[in-house]
Amino acid sequence: MPRVTRRSVLKLAAASAAAATAGCDALAPPHHDPSREKENAVSPHAADHAALSLNAPDALLSIAQMGFPWQTHDPFIACMHHDDHYPAGNEQMGPAASLDGRDLGQDFAGKDGWRMYHGLHVPGFPQHPHRGFETVTVVRRGLLDHSDSMGATARYGGGDVQWLTAGKGIQHAEMFPLLQTDKENPLELFQLWLNLPIVNKMVDPYFSMLWNDTIPKRSVRDAAGKSTELAVIAGRYEHTQAPSPPPNSWASQPGSDLAIWTLKLEPGARFTLPAAASGSNRSLYYFRGTGLRIAGQPIPDYHETRLRADRAVTLEAGKDESELLLLQGRPIAEPVVQYGPFVMSTREEIRKAYEDYQRTQFGGWPWPSQDPVHPREQGRFARRPDGRIERPA
Repeated sequence: MPRVTRRSVLKLAAASAAAATAGCDALAPPHHDPSREKENAVSPHAADHAALSLNAPDALLSIAQMGFPWQTHDPFIACMHHDDHYPAGNEQMGPAASLDGRDLGQDFAGKDGWRMYHGLHVPGFPQHPHRGFETVTVVRRGLLDHSDSMGATARYGGGDVQWLTAGKGIQHAEMFPLLQTDKENPLELFQLWLNLPIVNKMVDPYFSMLWNDTIPKRSVRDAAGKSTELAVIAGRYEHTQAPSPPPNSWASQPGSDLAIWTLKLEPGARFTLPAAASGSNRSLYYFRGTGLRIAGQPIPDYHETRLRADRAVTLEAGKDESELLLLQGRPIAEPVVQYGPFVMSTREEIRKAYEDYQRTQFGGWPWPSQDPVHPREQGRFARRPDGRIERPA
């Protein structure tokens, strides 16, 4: 997984597009030097994982500490976990706190427990392009204001998921308005980059919302009565089926075995993760808690465990509540070349993506600013490209 920032790539991509403040979830830590960026050919199976102990069960392939972004495996490109403890908001829905000492436009340092990212007034990621893959954005706490070049817009959060197929090209903005002026505004989200197969890399963009109330939840109790809570965002758990993904997604292809779940185990709970298809890539990301065991193997906090997909494994929480993200899927197993906001299969296609973006702006930008946010009183909603309005139940 190459570590490059989207913002610096945007500067190269289109000098006429006011890209100096654009960007999205960073693919690099803040100390990264953009002047040293190179084009990267990515192996779908690339990994740098620590060895397991000699007595580890054969269902566990490797355990590795999670960095930023999290290491993922074909068909996933990357996973970014944002967990920011924003202060109370001001009149502009930005932080009611001093911004002195922050590298505005590229603020990833985590000063005081929160980041402005590429935002100058409101935290977030102003206007920026994508091509050749999908973003799956799971907002667990806080709110996200979305706007895109198709004319779609939304405010979502509290467990809602946006699934966006970039396809042949889209621009979007993702801003984090701080609505509460009398208390803190915590924000936590995952953004997954899911690859598209070559045949679908140039499909029309597609906007999809999965509201929290439409995402199936399961509560599974062990023999001692302790519970594990599952949210099935993609795929199936037993007879519980996730909502339909976008039509051209790898997740929609027969046999893709794609799954995105979150799991929350209460202290001491045991849960058996059922077997999946042989040959699929399967990882558990342990992002909150201490004392977890997988198949009897102690797992340090904030570590990824790669599993043999065709083996059932038992998870056992320690004295603290444990939370995990499961990512699974049959590999697409095609060449991947990523450079910043574009994920294609050849270097020539990357060059063409830059040319197309400079020429067409992927349909232009219909919004009055690079970092649009909705009025404070606006609730959760989505307006689709055809103008239809939808709201959660």
